[in-house]
Amino acid sequence: MRFKAILFDLDGTLLDTLEDIVLSVDKVLLKHDFPTHSLDDYRSFISDGITMLITRSLPTDKRDENTISECVKEFTKTYGLNWNKMTRPYEGVKETLDELATRRLKLGIISNKSHDFTIKCVNAFFPGIKFDFVSGLQKGIPPKPDPTGAKSFAEKMGIPPEQILFVGDSAADMKAAIAAGMFPLGVLWGFKSMEELRESGARELIEHPREILLILKE
Repeated sequence: MRFKAILFDLDGTLLDTLEDIVLSVDKVLLKHDFPTHSLDDYRSFISDGITMLITRSLPTDKRDENTISECVKEFTKTYGLNWNKMTRPYEGVKETLDELATRRLKLGIISNKSHDFTIKCVNAFFPGIKFDFVSGLQKGIPPKPDPTGAKSFAEKMGIPPEQILFVGDSAADMKAAIAAGMFPLGVLWGFKSMEELRESGARELIEHPREILLILKE
């Protein structure tokens, strides 16, 4: 087998979290009488962590440090009440993970979502899947595309990066995979476009989770 481990992004790859994130950001913006945005706008704001999401959502003349910090805190509180309202695994994800779990593969998750929310989501939506590594944003692990988290996974698993399949839906994922020396596999059911994935270095693109099993056979 060419690949001995698979490292997944979470939001936009395993879970469709968009509506709960949008709901929570909108509540923060409305509280401050700031304009809200379309779903397509939010798709372009997402993937680089909470701080960047909030910064991009704020009016350009309101992106000072204090406003950003206050809104990040409000978002964290609001999302804490709404993180599981509409969020669901994408079609085929659970079945694919179940199949992967029967193979001798190490499975990991590296997310730009805060670590606490990452753990909550994994425990709630994938209770029967044994992930060998789960990491969200936390001290010592910068957000993707920084490869620190991905490299940490490789080191802890004792697997060369070139034998790790990195599956994600954004430029941040593809760039992190390349920087870590892993195989960047882009998914087309997530938040970002085919063009973004190709331009950021995706080696292959798939339209359904089960295609991961075909990649493993190649």
